[in-house]
Amino acid sequence: MRTDSELGGMPSLTAFIPCYNEVAQVDAVHAAIDAELSRYPDLEILFVDDGSTDGTLAKVKALCDRDPRVRYVSFSRNFGLEAAHGAGFRYASRDWVVQLDADLQSPPAEAHKLIAKALEGYDVVYGIRRERHDPLFRRLGSAVQQRLAQRLFGVDLVYGSSVFRVVRAGVARRAVDLRLATPYFVATMPLLGARWATVDVEHRRRQDGGSRWAVWRLFAHSGELFFGFSVRPLTWIYLAVALVLPFVVAAGSPGAVAGLVVLLGSVAILAAYVHRLVRGGVRPALYYVREANIPIAAEDSLYAGEPLTREPVR
Repeated sequence: MRTDSELGGMPSLTAFIPCYNEVAQVDAVHAAIDAELSRYPDLEILFVDDGSTDGTLAKVKALCDRDPRVRYVSFSRNFGLEAAHGAGFRYASRDWVVQLDADLQSPPAEAHKLIAKALEGYDVVYGIRRERHDPLFRRLGSAVQQRLAQRLFGVDLVYGSSVFRVVRAGVARRAVDLRLATPYFVATMPLLGARWATVDVEHRRRQDGGSRWAVWRLFAHSGELFFGFSVRPLTWIYLAVALVLPFVVAAGSPGAVAGLVVLLGSVAILAAYVHRLVRGGVRPALYYVREANIPIAAEDSLYAGEPLTREPVR
């Protein structure tokens, strides 16, 4: 791999695209990246297939036959967006990684702004979508989630940050190597002391149908973020138990029922922490790779820890 100086100051770049059931978008996103980012002499295009079932992987493989810059990693099942992020950052082979969505809501042309800012000396630059063309529940949900994380739970993150970002590959791999039970990238970067900046970027409507985002995913991600990066709920549990327990013991008191509800809720939160601690010792890997056209570490391979260097024949 050539250095930036050998490339005339142009950074070596991995364009990373996580995808799940995006068969209709694969060719379009590749064409957009090729048209806009081919100006970077050392460009890699890395698809991470999150266990698609609709022919997405076959489309990506066809691209590999036509374009030697295309690489792919394919999971054994759907592991979720944060897992795809982890694999993308772990296996990006260039100095900088620009993360793009298969739905092209963040145009590849906007990546130049992020890259230019990153080269000023930052480790990660987030694209801030001032005018988001997403459903209302998703826009409001994201805003409430991040504000709660910051102000109520004390989680250090960049408000308004999105998955459209440019990251120094070495720093991104540091975050992945932490192997946190809740690898929420936006909250992990501050733990490393990464230097960050933001840039306003354009945001477009999804080209292929409606949003794939479900309300339950917002709640699931919020739980991972709040309880994975904050211990404040534990303090609230102690206070709740100390204040409510006397009312519960005195079953005849008017506040006994309400007190019991609060106490049970507190115990539920505590149980979530205990479950996370127990799972931390025996949990499976964040993802397992079934196929790839690049070398895959043994610990990430589905096949009993065998290093995966090509598509497996089973």
